[in-house]
This record gives sequence, structure tokens and C-alpha cells, in this order.
Amino acid sequence: MRRLVAALAAAVALGVGVGLTACGESDPVAGSTTGETREITHVMGTTKVPAEPKRVVVLDTDKIDTALSLGVTPVGAATAGEAKSWPTYFGADKLAGIKEVGVLTEPDLEAINALKPDLILGSKFRQEKFYDELAAIAPTVFTDKVGITWKENFLLDGKALGREQQAKDLLGAYEKRAKDFGATLGDAAYRKVSIVRFLPGNIRVYGPDSFSGIVIGDTGLGRPERQLLANKEDKRFDLVSPERVNEVDGDVIFVTAYGDKAAAEQTKVADGTLWKGLNAVKAGKAYPVSDEVWMTGIGVGAANKILDDLTKYLPAA
Repeated sequence: MRRLVAALAAAVALGVGVGLTACGESDPVAGSTTGETREITHVMGTTKVPAEPKRVVVLDTDKIDTALSLGVTPVGAATAGEAKSWPTYFGADKLAGIKEVGVLTEPDLEAINALKPDLILGSKFRQEKFYDELAAIAPTVFTDKVGITWKENFLLDGKALGREQQAKDLLGAYEKRAKDFGATLGDAAYRKVSIVRFLPGNIRVYGPDSFSGIVIGDTGLGRPERQLLANKEDKRFDLVSPERVNEVDGDVIFVTAYGDKAAAEQTKVADGTLWKGLNAVKAGKAYPVSDEVWMTGIGVGAANKILDDLTKYLPAA
């Protein structure tokens, strides 16, 4: 990780007013705003941001989905480790010109500083230890959790981007679409949707508090009892071993893989007798779907893409 320690020290020696702020407030001189500003209250405190930020850096996958959904092209974005890319479901033209600034858990501070951002959007869950250094570069707004609070995060980031009403409108349109889709299925709750993800070294089933689980819930579709995680404090996901892959069954299975290694492991499991014996598999209702949509998108753009998949694979009643 390349830090800005030397650069900041040099700036102080020259008498330049660059200061590392405490978590309670972010109002830095470095990357400071000119013109009209707004105060945004977030998990790390209160931050003055430009009324209309022009050079935005985003440090989590939900942030890039949010920015692009709201018509803002970031100047820089972090990538998700194994995925090694940004959300391609927006199209290559919308991603052109974005500079890579490290990975989610290790943002490249020098690369961010070089882009001269006027707003940085990040996550306490991912980047808490970098907050002060980021806030010394530009006004920085952090959301708290990921996944479970994706709607609240979308609205907060939309407010920071100066597009609060647009964010509310997009979220409302998504929620209406989800509800309307569920209504086409008859009694949607009787259709049990299983969500399975292969990662290097493990298999996960996703519960009602995960991003994709929340989208499924918004449609009114049901979940297999195993994936309700009723006895778990964390209802985002749970692990399943290859020897217990029978636990991932449902009326329909949506399955993703995070990176090439996980995809190879998925192929190996799918060739086994346990996977082939699943009711959904035997019925031809196990569907590979995009990991960046169902798992790492975590925004209204990805949520609508999930609805696209549901519309494609689940016929109306």
C-alpha cells in the first residue's frame, strides 16, 4: 500500500494547510471545495461536500453502481479482488476513462490524490482505517454496512452526489417493479428461490438480509427454509460444504461464482452426483447468473438486473 505520509509531511513543512481530520468532521483543505457546499451527516461524522461534485472517486462496488445509475461517471474506482473489474452490466462506454485506485480493502491513496477528487465515497466496513487519510485528500462520505443497508446507502450516496431526489425516484421505481413482478406470479411465496455462490474454497447460501436476498424478498418470492437462517444472528449468508450440497436445493436455484478459481470449483461440484440429484437441477431449473449483478453490484442498477433474470427464468402464473 502506497501511503501519502511523505507527501503530507512535505506539505506541512511548506506551510500548506493539509490536515488529517478526526472522524467527527471532514472539512479538509486538500481537495477542498469551492463555491456552494452542503453538509452530509454520515457514519463518520459531518462533511461539507460540493453542491455538484464533478470529480468523484468511489471505493466500493455499490458506490460505482450508484454513481452510474445516477448519471455520474467517477474519475476513479476501486476494484473487487477476485472480480478484477467494474460492473460490466452498465456497458463498456460508461466505464471508459475511469481510473483504478486499488482494491476495496486497500485503496491506493497516491492514485486517488493524483485524480484531484472533490468527493470520495467509501464504506466504514471496508475502509475505516483509511478514513482520515482520505478525508485529507477530499471531502469523504462513508456508509456503515454493506448489503443489508443497500437502500439506505443508495439514498445517502445519492444525497452526497447532489442527486437525492433522483435517487429516491429510482429506488421507488425499482420497488414498484419488484412488487409488480411478484404479482404476476400468483402466490409468489410458494416458489422457493435458492441463491448459491461459489467462492475460492467455500460454498455459500444467501439469506434474507443479503443484497440478492432482499431483492428476492421485495418480489414476495419464497425462500427454502435452510436459507431463511432463522437460528443465525447474521442472516446474510451461511456456508455449505461440498458434501452437504443437497442443502442448497429449491424450486429454482440461481448460482454464481466469484472469480475463475471459484468457477472451476463450481464446475467440479456441478459434475458430481449430489448436485445432479437436486430437484431443481433435475427439473432444469438451476441457472448460472452474474456474480457482479447478484453479489457485488449491491445497488439499484444491479437490483434491476436481478429482476431481469427473475423475469427471464420465472414465468408468470
